[in-house]
Amino acid sequence: MSILDAIYQRRSIREFTDESVNREELLEIVRAGIWAPSGLNNQPWRFVLVRDAKIKERLAEQTRYGYIVRQAASLIVVFLNKDIMYDAVKDYQSAGACIQNMLLAVEAVGLGAVWLGQILINKDKVREILTLPEGLDLMAVVAVGHPRHRNQKSTRNELSNFIVKEF
Repeated sequence: MSILDAIYQRRSIREFTDESVNREELLEIVRAGIWAPSGLNNQPWRFVLVRDAKIKERLAEQTRYGYIVRQAASLIVVFLNKDIMYDAVKDYQSAGACIQNMLLAVEAVGLGAVWLGQILINKDKVREILTLPEGLDLMAVVAVGHPRHRNQKSTRNELSNFIVKEF
């Protein structure tokens, strides 16, 4: 699959089958994430891979999208290591690039995923559930699994709506 195909075909998947996602697939997705750019190449992202049903249930209770967390075969919980951050804006941008790389990798390997951000309102509780130190700042939970269907639709405004000026 070309990168442009992955970009244009990728959709947020919120319904999954019961089929599991193996650890090697998860590691490949994370590997794609860590190849995102970061300022000074500081690579501030850190991950927790969750396949355990009890942990998933506890995390599901931290978001109104718990039904997605429960259905997903696996979760990739994305953090920034605050101890190695050097510029907040650049580091938060790099976390977004990392997550986007992972979403594109999910598409490329034939799985489905959705980027969950609403859970950030309970970031301290998430860190507590995962028994992590305060120096890790929750960025997102990426729910990963085999799509129940691929009939999601999406549109974008015309490109000309986004170009402010050309010189």
